[in-house]
This record gives sequence, structure tokens and C-alpha cells, in this order.
Amino acid sequence: MAALTQRSTHELDGLLDDVRSAPADAGEVQLIVARPGVGEREALDTADLDTAIGLVGDNWFVRGSSSTTDGTAHPEAQLTIMNARAADAVAGGRANWALAGDQIYADLDISHENLPAGTRLRVGTAVVEVSVKPHTGCAKFTQRFGLDAMRWVNSPDGKQLRLRGVNCRVVEPGRVTLGDPITKL
Repeated sequence: MAALTQRSTHELDGLLDDVRSAPADAGEVQLIVARPGVGEREALDTADLDTAIGLVGDNWFVRGSSSTTDGTAHPEAQLTIMNARAADAVAGGRANWALAGDQIYADLDISHENLPAGTRLRVGTAVVEVSVKPHTGCAKFTQRFGLDAMRWVNSPDGKQLRLRGVNCRVVEPGRVTLGDPITKL
């Protein structure tokens, strides 16, 4: 990983126009990341998406969730997609994107307006559905990218644009490869 430079809110706001100019209907998968263990990241060229366990090789299913009553994995947060332009803004370069903790980084407008809950996306040969569960920054995100980045992604504009990313669930299994299209269905 490259050295992290935490950007100010002013610097991040200056990058909003670039984030807003991401394609609305068809984009490209620019990074695929598995999280095999806590704090671990593995960049992949290809990954399988499964309706039961999400991204094969990721720890989502076994890690579970504090937001479910029984501690099992939250079905509405099976897979997270982050706008690659937003990832670049907070991470200061592709080498640090994976630190955000998402599995798919795509050049695509993931805003609420463009992808309301229930929208389906073809990601490679798989299909995922945008969930209603919001994806917000956590303490690890703040530690890595700074308080200004956390405030930026959780600002009113940040929430509308889903700068922190969007939760999805896999509805049709398939394979995703770097450079694959990601398209709104």
C-alpha cells in the first residue's frame, strides 16, 4: 500500500464534480477485493459471486454482523460496491482503494437517484440487487482516511451520492473479472 495522505474536506469537495460525472447506466469494474480475514485484503483478477456466501473467498458470511439479532451475516450487506472515483478521492490513489473495505470498485454512478433500492446490476455474469441498508463509514475508515473523509462520505451530499458505497445482495451467481462491464438492468 502507498503512504496515505488524508485529504481535507475542501480538497474532497473539489473532487465531487468528477465523482458526479461517473457513467449512469454502464460502467467498468476497476478493482475486485476479497477480505479473507480481519484486516486482510486480496486484490483479485477474477471472482465468483454466490447467492449464499457473496464473493467467494471473502469473510462476509463467516464474520457475521452486529446488526442482526443472532449475529449472522446481514443478507442486505452481502456485497459492497464503491464508486471508484470516490475511492480515489478518499484513498489518494488506486493502491489504497482496498483499505476502504469494499469488494467491488466500479466506475459507475451509485447515487440513490441513479440506483434506488431494488435496482439490479449485471456485474460480469452475475446479477446483484441494491439493498435498502445504508453503507456508512466506520472507525477503521476514519482511522485510515481521516475524520474529514468520514464527514465527507456521511454529509448530505455524500449520503445521496453514496460516497461510502452501496450494499447489495447477489441474486444470480456468476463470475466477475477486472474490466468487466457493470450495467444497470
